[in-house]
Amino acid sequence: MQRRHALQTLMVGASAIGAATVLMGCKPKPISFEGVDITGAEYGQDFPLPDAYGKPRSVSEFAGKVVVVFFGYTQCPDVCPTTLQELVEAKAILGEQGDRLQGIFVSLDPDRDTPEVLRAYAEAFDPQMVALTGSHEQITAVAKNFKVFYKKVEGKQPGSYTLDHSAGLYVYDPQGKLRVYQRYGQGAQILAKDAKALLDEAKA
Repeated sequence: MQRRHALQTLMVGASAIGAATVLMGCKPKPISFEGVDITGAEYGQDFPLPDAYGKPRSVSEFAGKVVVVFFGYTQCPDVCPTTLQELVEAKAILGEQGDRLQGIFVSLDPDRDTPEVLRAYAEAFDPQMVALTGSHEQITAVAKNFKVFYKKVEGKQPGSYTLDHSAGLYVYDPQGKLRVYQRYGQGAQILAKDAKALLDEAKA
């Protein structure tokens, strides 16, 4: 009797180990991103700013999408238009999944980037792109939270200026978690690859 009970206990234990092994085998492998993996970062958790239509926006409303946030300004001569065009190209590369890649453009220049200017600028690249603005205090707070550097550089003409600013992309997964930092110039192919990996992860 004792022998039978011991045998049953051994079989139950073996079954539990086997089930655990199967579950471990089904666990998805961690993603190897092309950009910088910042999963678990405590900064950049949200961008609580109004859009160019005056509506408050938040990363939570884009659940199910990969969200890409970029800080810049409309009169930027090179970095900003190049980066936003790469975002458009990444959406095209994703094909049918392109609609699940959401661009967010945060203006660092509220004095010149009026709501009308911002709307025209962002929507010229992508009608679905969301442009965010706010007061100087609001923008400074959000930029600080994302560890974004920006500084006004006076121009040659009175009243003219440019902005030196950080130029990377912040990429959120479909659950609204910040996952990837893409350095300036990595290109549309890299962005599309990491975005697809996050979309596929969400389906697993």
